Amino acid sequence: MIRLSKASKMPCRSWSLQAKDTCPGARKSNGELVDACKGCYATTGNYNYPNVKAPRIHNREDWKRKEWVSEMVEEIDSNDRYFRWFDSGDIYHTKLAEKIYAVCAATPHCQHWIPTRSHKFKKFKSVLAALDSLPNVKVRYSSDSILGEYTPGLHGSTIMPEGHKDSNITKCEAYERGGKCGSCRLCWNKDIDVIGYVQHGRKMKSVMLNKVKGE
Repeated sequence: MIRLSKASKMPCRSWSLQAKDTCPGARKSNGELVDACKGCYATTGNYNYPNVKAPRIHNREDWKRKEWVSEMVEEIDSNDRYFRWFDSGDIYHTKLAEKIYAVCAATPHCQHWIPTRSHKFKKFKSVLAALDSLPNVKVRYSSDSILGEYTPGLHGSTIMPEGHKDSNITKCEAYERGGKCGSCRLCWNKDIDVIGYVQHGRKMKSVMLNKVKGE
């Protein structure tokens, strides 16, 4: 059974997994969470309610079904012109990535946005490149920084402090609209190289304060 999510900020539905449990790129080689994931919004607030967790827990096994691709295509065909993958969680298995490719390729009318940190692992590189080559898909490799740092030509998004200036970053203005995307669809736009998301939330503020203190 297909179970999708609808985050309050987003203008569209998404397919998600539990954060951290399915985020192989969230940790450094020593096991410590990267800065961006220390303040993960998908581990706080409403994301902790059992009814919100339930579809993400369900999806971890559901995608393995033989019928999953065809059912996802049918669901998207019926309802969506924009779709987000992973408002929580990440691509943690190559077989999942291959199935997502099949869904995206079979729904050319729908624009897909896929943020990920799984590009750090060699086994994902070819399938992520194949996904991003589709005209209706934008794969954005997430920077681990919360200071607006990124690697040009690699990262498609970064978290940054309020007031951060970089002419190559396109600022997400959702938090100037009450935390809503509104009519903006820049994250899906293949012509936008880097999106900058302004730090928000108490947890991220705490991470930033600790970083400033050198902790």
